[in-house]
Amino acid sequence: MRILVTGGAGFIGSALIRHLIGDTDHEVLNLDKLTYAGNLESLQGIAGNSRYEFVQADIADQPTVGKLLERFQPDAIMHLAAESHVDRSIDGPAAFIQTNIVGTYALLEATRAWWSQLTAERRARFRFHHISTDEVYGDLHGVNDLFTETTPYTPSSPYSASKAASDHLVRAWHRTYDLPVLITNCSNNYGPYHFPEKLIPLMILNALDGKPLPVYGNGQQVRDWLYVEDHARALLKVVTEGKVGDTYNIGGHNERKNLEVVHTLCALLEELAPEHPTGVARYADLITFVQDRPGHDLRYAIDAGKIERELGWVPQETFETGLRKTVRWYLEHLEWCRRVQNGSYQGERLGTSNIKDLIA
Repeated sequence: MRILVTGGAGFIGSALIRHLIGDTDHEVLNLDKLTYAGNLESLQGIAGNSRYEFVQADIADQPTVGKLLERFQPDAIMHLAAESHVDRSIDGPAAFIQTNIVGTYALLEATRAWWSQLTAERRARFRFHHISTDEVYGDLHGVNDLFTETTPYTPSSPYSASKAASDHLVRAWHRTYDLPVLITNCSNNYGPYHFPEKLIPLMILNALDGKPLPVYGNGQQVRDWLYVEDHARALLKVVTEGKVGDTYNIGGHNERKNLEVVHTLCALLEELAPEHPTGVARYADLITFVQDRPGHDLRYAIDAGKIERELGWVPQETFETGLRKTVRWYLEHLEWCRRVQNGSYQGERLGTSNIKDLIA
């Protein structure tokens, strides 16, 4: 297949592309705007592969996207480009509205205009796969409740509201225009190349630097954790085998309280990085409770039974094995982390293509 991946320089997008290039014969065009969260260093290992190509462009630039579709002729679009950090959405929601809603609309329209000109056979074979989040469902109150594909949407933050809106747009383009779409909603991802502002990498790097480990409120918020490489395998399953028009929830079966996650990370660091920073006796001593996030959801948990039954996907990593792999990766790739922290990764755009040459 020829697959166009939007947001392929991000955390989940880069994991997906590494899987597509490293483990399959598919061809990939990576379309990414390269905002702060886009890091081409996450794709250095496959950047020279003949089946991979990168283009720096904005999904909201409908004419450019249309020209790229005409040139690349994808069999599928896997749409991951999004603003995704809840705290940033609280401080500045405008970027989330622009990228997640307006950008998704522009991408849908560019896709529809190109797709409608294809032969009937190619139109039927094409897939538009929209990758979303479990945060669109809001939070769960019962200790045994799970998000299913039919759980009503009750988003709590500007981020989750913008993702909910994009989900609705994708479904509407399927219902109104017959665009062959698929939607997936995933739980919290973790693993290699995760941007250091997110919980797990932030705690690892702060601990190594002897900085406070900030935990919102009392740390009792529950999340279902999914190893990013398991997620990449699930996404490929859905785009190649999923039923058009359907939604699939993807979860790791790993519910943990945030405070429990931080304590587990501290225990792993005691084992794997026993030389503490100056003045630190135990990593856990750095845990600091801070004011809770506004509108903070208490519990997320995914029922991934549908994708398991219908497509045969199950996560390969437990939380224990995945978290150990993650901590080891960060300890072995501190240079990557430091370049993200000091911003120098933005100074080198490895393999950036000239958009004018590509669409000429």
